[in-house]
Amino acid sequence: MSSVVDSVPHLTRTVSEGSDPKKDIQDVEVDEKSVDVESDSGPAEIIKKEEDVAVQVRRSVIISMSFLTFRTIFLGIGLSAFGAVLGTIYTFKPQNATVSQLFCLIIAYVLGTAMHVLIPSHGWWRYLNPGPFNIKEHTAIVIMSSTASTVAIAMEIIAALDLFYDIRLNAAAAIFQIFASQMIGYGIAGLLRNLLVYPTYAFYPAYISIVNLLQSLHFGGALNLKKRRYFWFVFGAIFCWEWIPQYAFPLLTAFSVICLASNGRSTVIRNLFGAGSSNEVWPWKTQVNSYMGMALGYIVLTSSYYSNIFDGRDLVFMSTSLFGSDGNVYNQTAVLTPENTLDEAKLAEVGLPRYTTTYVISQIAYNLSLGAAVVHIFLWNWKELRNAFGGLRFIKNNTEIDDPHFKEMQKYREVPMWWYLTLLFVSIGVGIGCSYGGGHGVVLIPWWSILLFTVFSAFISVALGFITATTGFNISVKYAIQIIAAFIHPGQPITNMYVNLYGNSTSFQVLYMLQDLKLGQYTKLPPRMTFAAQMVGSIVGSIFNYTMMKTIVTNNRDVLRDPVGTRVWSGWIVQQYNSASVAMGALGKELFTHGKPYWLVPFAMFIGLFMPIPFWLVHRYAPAKSWLSKAAESINTPIILLYIGYLPYSVNGQWWSCLVLGFISQYWLRSRRPRWFKKYNYITSAALDGGSQVIMFILSFAVFGAAGTAVEFPNWYASSLPAFFI
Repeated sequence: MSSVVDSVPHLTRTVSEGSDPKKDIQDVEVDEKSVDVESDSGPAEIIKKEEDVAVQVRRSVIISMSFLTFRTIFLGIGLSAFGAVLGTIYTFKPQNATVSQLFCLIIAYVLGTAMHVLIPSHGWWRYLNPGPFNIKEHTAIVIMSSTASTVAIAMEIIAALDLFYDIRLNAAAAIFQIFASQMIGYGIAGLLRNLLVYPTYAFYPAYISIVNLLQSLHFGGALNLKKRRYFWFVFGAIFCWEWIPQYAFPLLTAFSVICLASNGRSTVIRNLFGAGSSNEVWPWKTQVNSYMGMALGYIVLTSSYYSNIFDGRDLVFMSTSLFGSDGNVYNQTAVLTPENTLDEAKLAEVGLPRYTTTYVISQIAYNLSLGAAVVHIFLWNWKELRNAFGGLRFIKNNTEIDDPHFKEMQKYREVPMWWYLTLLFVSIGVGIGCSYGGGHGVVLIPWWSILLFTVFSAFISVALGFITATTGFNISVKYAIQIIAAFIHPGQPITNMYVNLYGNSTSFQVLYMLQDLKLGQYTKLPPRMTFAAQMVGSIVGSIFNYTMMKTIVTNNRDVLRDPVGTRVWSGWIVQQYNSASVAMGALGKELFTHGKPYWLVPFAMFIGLFMPIPFWLVHRYAPAKSWLSKAAESINTPIILLYIGYLPYSVNGQWWSCLVLGFISQYWLRSRRPRWFKKYNYITSAALDGGSQVIMFILSFAVFGAAGTAVEFPNWYASSLPAFFI
């Protein structure tokens, strides 16, 4: 849990083994005694540098710092539109890519600083340029734009309705549905602030790197000046490089040595180790568990496929589509009535659909991970759970919370609880209205089901939120939700799809808003400004999610329906919702009950409950500090199990590059060059992320067809290499 925090400069240590979180996590601002400055000067110079850094950092908590400025509004709305468009594009890409919060942070900083330099600051201009671009303006813009760029599950479901059911919602109903589904989650999040935002134990490890970069960009001193120069150097280098593998020389996207060694002769090798994507730098301990999971995934996927497990040997190796007995894409309309419910007579003629072996394994692995996560948290974090829930302290008056960040935030007006309650109930009403009156002629989901799964999401968000707030690990519940829906709404595929919206999506939005509320608390952004930033980001995001989705679906309809897609466009994300709606919604009892073809998928949740127990017992009863005890403690079964099923969803050759980068960054540099690691590791990650996503955005519109027309690179020998080797 403390591995991420220990590697971040200017931060006091977070939760460590056997410690009290409330005593350890005192402040996410600079600990003046631990400031790591360059040591190539004399003692007096070092002291002076330490004092300079400390003085600059203390400015970040000045309550009078401006935050609601022209720059905040202009850049916040503009980057929200930009992020929503880019996020929607990535939804229909073969690579598993998203618009990260670091990316939004970088672009906001570039433009905000440019506006300060270019806009005059005298006379009435001071209203447009009130001073240097500061950390509070920056945080508000990041929250607004990253909220918009997080693609709503509602948009993906609406795309699935269009592609596979020929149901096209009118624009107003679609946009309001996207917005309302997010706002339900936000309303629930506001009710959980005392439990999952304000306390010290809710520290959200993943957000520490965000705070670190914000500090580095906004505080002066020699150290941060070097960081900024280094950041822009790496940013520019990756920006200039990425257009080559992404467009001109796609083989370099991920150079698979194993595929190259096989000389393209083995379909087995190509299936497992082909293709590629961008990469990311992760904490080493998390990487080790994920690589262990993927290594097991290679073994499990290969052996299962070639052993004809789940009768999938005659199907393509990886796909999230449904297939018929003849190996072709399943004709789902042939087994559905005009009202899109199951027709038993037609099913008897057509037969049951089939999943690819890899997709079944993936669903089993995800459900194993969910069950394991519940027990893992109870075994390894019982003390934190007891402190949080004992005596129902989290619902009592928040004056008992002694977190230093929370105390600082008392100088601002808080968002009243009734705001969130109003938002919650109004959003539920809008969602019900859009379900019944969207101009599509069918009821997408009954009102009582919306209420039922909203309540379910609220309860499960407490557990998932605690896991994310204390460990940084996100658990997927989509398959569990779909299985529950299959038995509540048997034979109704569209309703099953929409249950995923109000069950899975709502809990996801709860976690997302909670994390942004914590980011606002760390940077001392007023709570009402955080609330407003998320509302504006959601409104802008809903509009551009829908409009961009319609453009892509209209121009690439056949490709998005194809199980494989192309290297430019793919419907693999949307196909998941369609496959689940038919298999679990229309045919849940025929496919997933005991004795049926895929009965292990739901049963895996119960098997997963037992997975962490052996490792905990070894750690508990092996000699203290022995290698066996330490090894058992390092095993994170939810991560391993999840990554066993991670590969079938997108191209995966990038993991070989990630393994090398992760070893160099998180192991070698961390142990051999700790000073460099502390200063530049997360800056490097942010620069690589930002540079690659900026050029990807430009290429998407310029040559990949996001604007409607794709421009192929002139044919040369490297254009055929990926098909030969990968």
